Amino acid sequence: MKFLALLLCAAPLALAAVISEKVVTYDGYRVVRIATGGRVLFEKQLKSLDAVQLDPDTLAISPGDFPKFENMKLEYEILDKDLGASIVAEGGFSPGSASKRSVSSLDELKPGTFPSLAWFDEYHTFAEHQQWLVDIQDGFRENSELIEIGKSYEGRPINGIHLWGKGGKDSKPAVLWHSTAHAREWITTMVVEYLIFGLITGYNSKNDQVRSILDKYDFFIIPVVNPDGFVYSKTTNRLWRKNRQPHPTHSCIGIDINRNWGHKWEVITPASWSSSNPCDEVFRGVAPDMAPEVLAVTKHAKSLAANKGIKLYIDWHSFSQKILLAYGYTCDKQVPGYERSMSLAKGVAAAIEGAHQKKFTPGSSCRNLYQFSGGSTDWMQDVVSAEISWCIELRPTGWAGFLLPASQIRASGEEQWEGMMYLLSNM
Repeated sequence: MKFLALLLCAAPLALAAVISEKVVTYDGYRVVRIATGGRVLFEKQLKSLDAVQLDPDTLAISPGDFPKFENMKLEYEILDKDLGASIVAEGGFSPGSASKRSVSSLDELKPGTFPSLAWFDEYHTFAEHQQWLVDIQDGFRENSELIEIGKSYEGRPINGIHLWGKGGKDSKPAVLWHSTAHAREWITTMVVEYLIFGLITGYNSKNDQVRSILDKYDFFIIPVVNPDGFVYSKTTNRLWRKNRQPHPTHSCIGIDINRNWGHKWEVITPASWSSSNPCDEVFRGVAPDMAPEVLAVTKHAKSLAANKGIKLYIDWHSFSQKILLAYGYTCDKQVPGYERSMSLAKGVAAAIEGAHQKKFTPGSSCRNLYQFSGGSTDWMQDVVSAEISWCIELRPTGWAGFLLPASQIRASGEEQWEGMMYLLSNM
């Protein structure tokens, strides 16, 4: 969920999201981390570069502008000598591949073979994720259904799966999980699908812990909240963040789906990573709830809250290895039940670390990540009174950032599975 002032080839930082169908490869871009004091001192000069801002102190600088950067005499270290090569090595980016293979409704697809763990050995297209949902639901037909909560700006379905145990569907409080609100965060899709796989296979194999959890809660899981942006990140620009909704009067495109929720949307301070500039990667939109994807997920959440209530909401993001409670819009307020939520978060962090020794840090969003408004966890906490409302930032803690090698997908899923088994058994 780190800020990205994304450049299209030779465009300056301020022109990050201008409409372009040209494939962005980032060949030869060098990733550097600048000493914080230097970044603040030379902020205007840095914005003049042909460079991608990967987080507040990390830039990927084009080959043509690297000599200009060196002339600024800043203290820095090189983290990656060729961003384009790292994108190729990650796998999954397919320039020019046909996004048209995806379907407008999962009803158009027929179930195939029940998925295996081999699914988690590589990244996949949106169309493949659609088929995966159909295939895995077919192996749990008595206790699940496919759901479509709405359409994206470009008309793609926002699909998910509803799982339940004894008592029948819609009979228990809801556990609601969202992922891939930010298009480039591919690992979130895979991890959430790993959790779906674990719940279904665990229930089918009569695992006592999984059966107890599914018998207690109805799960509603949306692996790709931002399908348009996700497809664009797979075919055109690996580091695309926002949706693909045009601005009504500006050439820049896209709204940050996690800045457009209609609670404290209007709060923008000098420290806030929410922006009214349509070219910024954290553009909040010209009005709250104007992104159709946000309208779809809020409508769905309200329906769950009106039924049995929302016990747990998690919005999965990457990267930084954090377990974040609301609030994002202010650092001066704690959520109701803060001490209990922090105790649970610490337990989740310990369970995660026990899997592969990765440390995840619990805390509030504003104090432990950065201040931002219009986010989903604040909305879920205050508008629909979710008992627990978190954002989990997945691997890694630093560079490679959004480019997590496919070899780490399974381990990422395994450690989150351990964390969720602790949380769902103790909350």
